[in-house]
Amino acid sequence: MLACWNCLPTTGPVRSFGRSNLHKAAANLAAISGAANSFGLEVFGTFHTTPDEGFGAGTMVMFGPNGPKFWPTFKGSFEYADGLTDPIDRWSKRVLTDIAKRFSGTTHFPFGGPPYAPFYTWALRTGRAWQSPVQLLVHDKAGLWASYRGAIHFDEEFANEVPKASPCQTCLGKPCLTACPVGALNENRYEVASCHSFLDQPRGTSCMQNGCKVRASCPVSVAYERANDQSAYHMKVFHI
Repeated sequence: MLACWNCLPTTGPVRSFGRSNLHKAAANLAAISGAANSFGLEVFGTFHTTPDEGFGAGTMVMFGPNGPKFWPTFKGSFEYADGLTDPIDRWSKRVLTDIAKRFSGTTHFPFGGPPYAPFYTWALRTGRAWQSPVQLLVHDKAGLWASYRGAIHFDEEFANEVPKASPCQTCLGKPCLTACPVGALNENRYEVASCHSFLDQPRGTSCMQNGCKVRASCPVSVAYERANDQSAYHMKVFHI
């Protein structure tokens, strides 16, 4: 299903903010964003929720890596160095749980299931992420390097950002459609077995060291700072 940036799911009636309440909400979201940034994360989008979703009325705030800050911050953590499994997931849970406690929110993560929280759908609802021509999420800042470390739900209804248009609408040539050396990731499907088979070969070394060529080909991804050793780390975990 294609994402429509200007017809996001309705999340309930629009509430009337007094001037002081709107200022307070904006200040709170700014404080939350600042706390996330200190950990190498940033707000990747927000959307309003309603009681029938099981959260209560409020705002879901989604967090992703801050390009130049995330990797050095994570590499300096004890999770990175302790040799135990799932270090990034454990780090994400610790960091976002700390932020949630400080601002009275409730955490949600894309791991730890089943069941799994619907992060793909949630990302679309923010108006800052869309389904790309290769089906992967493309984010307005991270491009096809989009990833979500978690989300926090708050009872406050913060003022949402105005939805933007997908960068794919004006992307010339759609390089993501032809970037995969073996055509494993295309507009119709993701052939996981073909991808893994290619990575086992010497020809797959570049992908293993520098990250998925499809993700890297996105013009928005190109402008998003991401260290090669970060991509190599994720590829190693993916290809175990």
